[in-house]
Amino acid sequence: MDNTRLFLFAALVFVGMLLWQQWQIDYGPQAEPPAQVSAGDTSSGAESGDLPITDDLPELSDEVSTAGTSTETGQAALPPARLVLVDTDVIEAQIDTRGGVVRSLKLKNYPTSLEQPDDWLELVHSETDTLHVLQSGLRNKEELAPTHHSMFSVAQTEFRLAEGEDELVVPMTWEKDGIQVSKEYRFRRGDYLVDVIHRVANNSDNEWQGSQYRQITRARPLETSRILYTYTGAVYYNEIDKYEKIDFDDMEDSQLKFEADGGWIAMIQHYFLSSWIPAQDESNLVYSIANTRRQPASYTIGLRSQNRVVPAGGNTEFLSQLFVGPKLTQRLEEISPGLELTVDYGVLTFLSKPLYWLLSWYHGFVGNWGLAIILLVFTVKAVFYKLSETSYRSMAKMRKVSPRLQTLKERYGDDRQRMNQEMMKMYKEEKINPLGGCLPILIQIPVFIALYWALLESVELRQAPFVLWIEDLSVMDPYFVLPILMGISMVIQQRLNPPPPDPIQAKIMMALPFVFTVFFAFFPAGLVLYWVVNNVLSIAQQWVITKRIEAGGN
Repeated sequence: MDNTRLFLFAALVFVGMLLWQQWQIDYGPQAEPPAQVSAGDTSSGAESGDLPITDDLPELSDEVSTAGTSTETGQAALPPARLVLVDTDVIEAQIDTRGGVVRSLKLKNYPTSLEQPDDWLELVHSETDTLHVLQSGLRNKEELAPTHHSMFSVAQTEFRLAEGEDELVVPMTWEKDGIQVSKEYRFRRGDYLVDVIHRVANNSDNEWQGSQYRQITRARPLETSRILYTYTGAVYYNEIDKYEKIDFDDMEDSQLKFEADGGWIAMIQHYFLSSWIPAQDESNLVYSIANTRRQPASYTIGLRSQNRVVPAGGNTEFLSQLFVGPKLTQRLEEISPGLELTVDYGVLTFLSKPLYWLLSWYHGFVGNWGLAIILLVFTVKAVFYKLSETSYRSMAKMRKVSPRLQTLKERYGDDRQRMNQEMMKMYKEEKINPLGGCLPILIQIPVFIALYWALLESVELRQAPFVLWIEDLSVMDPYFVLPILMGISMVIQQRLNPPPPDPIQAKIMMALPFVFTVFFAFFPAGLVLYWVVNNVLSIAQQWVITKRIEAGGN
């Protein structure tokens, strides 16, 4: 493999990976369009303000409910629900008194755009087309437990974290036939982790038996990036299965249902996640529900605990934690084992994680993510300096003998076997290994891809400024300066490489900088910055080695 082909191969590996991801989105297996069912199709019941068991609840038995089924219990009007406002220093949430469902949650430190700093990102919301809500409740065969359809009482409809307070408690109550349930949310200052507690007091004459469930329901995203694919869907983790994805198509194909100890469930998207974390010594049924009869379809991943028995006059507590916020790796590591894996680096996690750690370490010194990226490139280039030197030395030697190669081609152009023999003889005389530039670059390709994912998945780069016109490293360069510089750097690199002997190959190489400039024009500025700096350092190293070889050195 000559060095020109090697350069082309390395570039196409990276582009091919991106094209494959996009092909999976556009032409991969797709679910059949769901039949349209109006939002009001679910039947309702009047007793205690509770809705009936519907198709978004886990069943009381060991089976999970089949999506699309419902139970009719009457048509009486339901009492109106209210939204409870919760305001802390980092979030603004709305909790529905019907079921204590978290229907809205905005992240104050993450505006939707730099132009609208007061328009906070609403990660949890109840819009019909992009539904994403957090539900929890209790299950009891006699329906003496509040589900996320039951009506709770609240003493007030606004809860705000006051100056000097570190915790904000939002209590809600439900009662029926001597069974009292208190549902409590505990928010903390500066944190996206919330404690959720169900306290059951059995004031009846009979024992009470029930379980707790927690689930996340959302619709498919209306649109995804055509250039950069990042996974949106459900994931779960436990010590046996480790980290597993279950996308929306998987949920439609088959229901998830298995027992697991500890772990967690989540819905993830680019930069952010929502997750239910049970007690790690607790055993739960992990389940999924795909409700494809509604338009748009909704998808649920959930946890249901084992039953507990509460004797007459007794009480118990069900504890869980809820995390809704950015994928901050260090904080996720502190919360639960494996939760940091939602920062989804793919199969190269073992490389991407240390690269992200080093990037964060540099940022701690310089305070600028763009400068941190530059320092990270310098570090990677230093680690692979000797490998790169071997590759560039081989290219320089090939460049030096390229006139002789052209002569051989002209002399033996019609005799491929003789030409190859003469080429190998010349390589031996000049002590050139034609594969000398291959292995070093092949070894570095996984590191380059791992760096790509480390930069793409880092929420810290979202709306992070660099210098001058680059105010957000997570979006494309508004003036295309970095993509143009990258194209220019590729042209310079080609001039330092030996010219391709094949005319068709030469034309392809000439077009490559233009193609990549257009392609990278839509990439986040942080990623393009990495490639520009990497190319500049490569040019400097290759130029020095080439001049040394041409001057007769080694």
